[in-house]
Amino acid sequence: MAGRRRWTTDEILDAAAELLRTSDAESFSVRRLAATLGTDSSSLYRHFRSKTELLRAVADRVLLAAMDDFRPQGDWKQRITGLALRLREAFGQQPQLASVWGRYASSGAGSRLVMEEVLQALRASGLPEAEIPGRYHRIAILIAALISSEAGVSTVASDEFEQGMELFRVAVLGADPERFPALAHFARDVRPLGVDRRAAFEDILAAQLAHIEGAVGPVAPAPERNRPTGTGSR
Repeated sequence: MAGRRRWTTDEILDAAAELLRTSDAESFSVRRLAATLGTDSSSLYRHFRSKTELLRAVADRVLLAAMDDFRPQGDWKQRITGLALRLREAFGQQPQLASVWGRYASSGAGSRLVMEEVLQALRASGLPEAEIPGRYHRIAILIAALISSEAGVSTVASDEFEQGMELFRVAVLGADPERFPALAHFARDVRPLGVDRRAAFEDILAAQLAHIEGAVGPVAPAPERNRPTGTGSR
């Protein structure tokens, strides 16, 4: 009798990514993945020691694909912004995997490429070396949180999304001005979380980068070369 097919690591990750397109990290399980592949869980554990390790590897493939032909452009702030928008686009095409990345992070080659680019950009900013790791950590948390949050909204069904928007409008426009005076005052201008998220993403990131720029301070001008003061003829 022929034995069961042996799946490669890449094939397992392909199947896991496809399964996560229609589910989430909570309902995902190695047993369910094994059933999809027509094998048993023990065969998958030869490739990955745990569900968490498998999920990290799936998320890392998105990072790796996003960084495949990435070429940094502009100054250090433009480099970080360009990278963040590229990751946003990559996970926007696979929103279910964004929550996986935000929760489980990643430790593969894709993650290292992202870390390298951010750290290189921060070094170019003029920050003292001792401050760069802490600044990197805050930027990484911010980008992951923004991308995960946006992905969560994008996976909501359209009818459910519209229902949420209507409930928001009713709750805000109908706010009691005595109990919620500020909310009643700004009610017609306050926007739901699901609206214009791209602009919010860029504004929040820009504010963080401006904060770093302020910590760096003005760059000292290069000293002028000494010029001869004599008036002798040439």
